[in-house]
Amino acid sequence: MKLFGDLWASFILALSNLGSQCRFLMLLVWRTPRALLRFQLISDQVYNSGALSLVIIMLSGLFVGMVLALQGFTLLQRFGSESALGTAAALGLVKELGPVITALLFAGRAGTALASEIGLMRATDQLSAMEMMAVDPIRRVVVPRFIGGIIAMPLLSVVFCMIGIFGAQLVGVQIMGVDQGSFWSQMRAAVELKDITEGIVKSMAFGVACSLIAVYAGYHAVPTAEGVGRATTRTVVTSAVVTLFLDYLLTSVFL
Repeated sequence: MKLFGDLWASFILALSNLGSQCRFLMLLVWRTPRALLRFQLISDQVYNSGALSLVIIMLSGLFVGMVLALQGFTLLQRFGSESALGTAAALGLVKELGPVITALLFAGRAGTALASEIGLMRATDQLSAMEMMAVDPIRRVVVPRFIGGIIAMPLLSVVFCMIGIFGAQLVGVQIMGVDQGSFWSQMRAAVELKDITEGIVKSMAFGVACSLIAVYAGYHAVPTAEGVGRATTRTVVTSAVVTLFLDYLLTSVFL
């Protein structure tokens, strides 16, 4: 009985946290129009979340594309379809690997930075000081970081896919000997607008989810060093699970 009681308590706690995050999301959306007037704050957060993540995104995209080309070439060679390597690499990156891996890397790099930064502001009473001075900390601190993450995620996903396709071309054409004309022509013929739209929609959904989880965890962190550390860890774990769950749901919708 104790096991079922613990499971039920965990389920109720999860529902409570989900409802709290939904309320927090509605609060962010409500404060967004006025926060958009401070363009400099949002551009700074796009730089912090996006530009500072470019190195890891580009390196990961390059190696993922190269590995995808190696595995894809080995598989397609069994059916005599090596020329379709470009199509397989592009569709795999644009529809699935690009948005998903970008979201996971975003959660590990930018998401933890957002959560720890806001959590430290909570622990050092900076947010309370803003409230004492009649400054809304959500509109001044949380909303710009939330919007910056949403804007940065699709841009990072595009960069990941471009570098990944270049890595696939580098291995497939230069090393494995696939015809360059067939690689690019079949890719252009097979990749349609709906495939690109699916990747963009997924990256935007992942951006909303990962940014919301990060700012929520930081804003509601326990104001201690241990509390900030737990909020940072919770950000990575929750973002990864939610990203994979949303990926399944969105893939089912598009299919």
